[in-house]
Amino acid sequence: MNVELRQLQALVAVVDEGTFTDAGITLGTSQASVSRSIAALEQALGTRVLHRTTRQLSLTRAGARIVEHARRALEEVAALQRVVDHDELRVGFAWSALGAHTTAVQQRWSADHPDTPLVFVQSGTTTSGLGEGLADVAVLRRPLEDRRFHTALVGVEDRYAALATGDALARRRSLVLADFVDRTIAVDQRTGTTTEELWPPHLTPTRTREVHGTDEWLTLIAGGQAVGITAAATVQQYRRPGVSYRRVRDAPPVPVWLAWWHNNPPPLAGQLLRLVCEVYGSAPTPNPRQARTPPKPRTARNTRAPES
Repeated sequence: MNVELRQLQALVAVVDEGTFTDAGITLGTSQASVSRSIAALEQALGTRVLHRTTRQLSLTRAGARIVEHARRALEEVAALQRVVDHDELRVGFAWSALGAHTTAVQQRWSADHPDTPLVFVQSGTTTSGLGEGLADVAVLRRPLEDRRFHTALVGVEDRYAALATGDALARRRSLVLADFVDRTIAVDQRTGTTTEELWPPHLTPTRTREVHGTDEWLTLIAGGQAVGITAAATVQQYRRPGVSYRRVRDAPPVPVWLAWWHNNPPPLAGQLLRLVCEVYGSAPTPNPRQARTPPKPRTARNTRAPES
């Protein structure tokens, strides 16, 4: 039996994302490459791991057991990589790191920990590279219910609309959710912070358009094909000609979380958590679904971005 790591990664990605195409996007490869990896895995194991139809993918009985072993194997490999890379602390993010606070955190970290560089790594996965072994700590702006990871709320950020500069709404100083009822909303289902649930039922936008990642999102908006709703951090990190940002004053704020492996936290995770909370002006609040006796949270200060 000759099972390769990429084959296990492909299986886990297909199960998590639901399609070969989405698994390919997550892994940064093609749908065909994912399909070949699954076929090679089945050949190596001598059994089918997936039922394939034109409309649905599902695990076989053997596949359901195999995918759990695959997850554990990938976790162990990621742990080995963290041992090798102990001389730096990698922080994964999907969209905009820590926004306006990114530079301040980097500078203060360098002063306090000169022997351990803080490296920010962008990854368009649901765990911002944490589950894939690309990061030791992840910045998340959507809840992570996976109990393999510990999460702590470090702050909240205002929501902003991203509009083509020539859009009539861009002439206003601020907006409300009702302004978008007749608009097409660009949505990144995998890592974005905006879904149709952001709007009350009677104000839900009539159209959404799925995108994958920040660059595709901004390109669509700059071309006037859609509008976007995002966290203030995006405003700070992604200034682009042709795109204007306006605060959405009645939208709920975006929570910002730090996450790491529950059973294998990086040695300096606690120091990073305290530092990030300081710059956000908050106290760390554990995910109540993960903490057995969560402390009473303090209200985090909203992070706002200048309008442009």
